[in-house]
Amino acid sequence: MSDNKDKKVPVHVAFILDGNGRWAKKRLLPRTAGHAAGSKNVEKVCEMAWDMGVKYVTMYAFSTENWKRPEDEVGALMKLLHTYVLDCMKKCKKNNMRVRFIGDLSMIAPELVAEIRELEEMSKIYTGLNLQIALNYGSRDEIRRGITKIAERVKAGEIEPSDIDEDMISASLDTSDIPDPDLMIRTSGEQRLSNYLLWQLAYAEFYFTDTYWPDFGKKELEDALSFYADRDRRFGNVGK
Repeated sequence: MSDNKDKKVPVHVAFILDGNGRWAKKRLLPRTAGHAAGSKNVEKVCEMAWDMGVKYVTMYAFSTENWKRPEDEVGALMKLLHTYVLDCMKKCKKNNMRVRFIGDLSMIAPELVAEIRELEEMSKIYTGLNLQIALNYGSRDEIRRGITKIAERVKAGEIEPSDIDEDMISASLDTSDIPDPDLMIRTSGEQRLSNYLLWQLAYAEFYFTDTYWPDFGKKELEDALSFYADRDRRFGNVGK
């Protein structure tokens, strides 16, 4: 973005990576080929986002509802994630990128979880882009888990129900130590949140593009950031 320095840049951009399957179908390829192409695009978009001034990127990789997909597709997605995690261990140092996962990992294979924790631990020293990957993530489930934590504290007598406020709820979520997204981008033309970061996106701008995720590149990201920069964000002035 040539004039990026003169424009407002979102600190945190959240992505819904949609359209991998349709990208593959359009090319007469299996859906798994679309997921593979989409996985390769993650690093490219992260590098471009960092170059444009974005500090945090969150990617919706696998939702709690995705388990309903055909078993062979789910298996292929998990193998792809395993490959991505191992590859990311090599590339996060080169890119000075910190990687974290959000979501309920209790349903993920233990060996993959061990690799994920290793990646998180080794990358926490890096000071460049912060990449969050939402895995087995659903926002309603995240809020439920967060409320359960708070309820346990009330039951233990640590806090009173009247102590519960928005900050406490935010602190109980998977994203407790990162800023809320300023911009949410969804590819492939769909215009819904799909149970993604419902609490955190309360004040975000939404940008929808018809481009399938594997084809989402520099121009598409520039267009999205320009859309954000042109928005008149007036908090506390709703309806005026």
